[in-house]
Amino acid sequence: MSKEITRKEFLTNTSKYAVGALAGVVGLNALAGGKILASPKDYTWPWPYQTLDPEDVRIRAHHLYWNDKDCASGVFGAFVEALREKIGEPWTTMPVEVMLFGRGGGNGWGTLCGALNGAAAIISLVTSKADSGKLINEIWGWGSSEAIPTNAANQAAVDGKYIDKKYNDVLPQSVSGSPLCHASVSQWCNIAKKKVSDIERKERCARLAGDVAAKTAEILNAFFAQTFTSTYVTHSYVTQCQGCHGTAAFNNVMTQMNCEPCHGDPHNVSGLIQTETNIPDDYKLLQNYPNPFNPSTKIQFAIPKAEKVSLIVYDIMGKEVKRLVDYDLLNPGTYAVEWNGTDNFGNKVSSGIYFARMTAGQFQLTRKMNLIK
Repeated sequence: MSKEITRKEFLTNTSKYAVGALAGVVGLNALAGGKILASPKDYTWPWPYQTLDPEDVRIRAHHLYWNDKDCASGVFGAFVEALREKIGEPWTTMPVEVMLFGRGGGNGWGTLCGALNGAAAIISLVTSKADSGKLINEIWGWGSSEAIPTNAANQAAVDGKYIDKKYNDVLPQSVSGSPLCHASVSQWCNIAKKKVSDIERKERCARLAGDVAAKTAEILNAFFAQTFTSTYVTHSYVTQCQGCHGTAAFNNVMTQMNCEPCHGDPHNVSGLIQTETNIPDDYKLLQNYPNPFNPSTKIQFAIPKAEKVSLIVYDIMGKEVKRLVDYDLLNPGTYAVEWNGTDNFGNKVSSGIYFARMTAGQFQLTRKMNLIK
């Protein structure tokens, strides 16, 4: 028969057990150097940072990209790894996988470039909100205006510095003009004549991750050394657009991005006309007529199948002057567009030699034009 205990006996016994357990934990705590009962160090935001070697984080980001961390976690992880080694806690507790969502412009949606996303995350973790804005503007502006992969990134491949040697030659460069993954990757693929699935495109994004990591280290190093000076300047086209759509007449837009790559030039009055609907045998970019010309000239082109088409005027230095057709999806046919000798902002350009470059799918051709006044 089981023995029943009184409430007093129960409380007395449990008190004894609790005291014994506490004594055991105290003993273990002593053996463990006081770590069991010690409170964890209270690390407050921003987290600690120490100067890093830009070339070291370049190699780390490139390696992480190729080892299942992709672009966003690649850049973020390069800093976490390096700061773990230099500082220890709290960096030992940060999983780099927290940034995996940023791959492919956000889970493959092609929005914010994953590398720039990872850079912004690390900047936001080690600086205050008041300081982070100017540093993020700097890296996003740099990433939008720099020819990527940089010469340094290409040279690192040629010199065999990368841990993962997937493609060791120099890759073509492109300027995205935007922090968007879609704009960046698509433009590079058009210029390099490569597909998104090609090894060269993947290596391009690995080198991009390294470039962004290295530049972010430069920015953070300068900031903590109190030598950082912002070089980012809002694109003139954005300033022009914001004059109406920002805080003035319409007040319906908030952006730092160049509007034109996505929305085209709403002030372009030259227009695009389909002159023939018969399906051409091949791609064509005809010589402009008249040539030489003043004040305007007509440019004709043809496509044998539906394509995204761009027709852009460049000056003799290779600088974009006028975007006549902005990667618009066009049906098969023959088209004509007029260039009235103005730039993207409606300003008259000087006389001289200009080049009209047409891109449609894998087709690309350039014609020389002579504007005289």
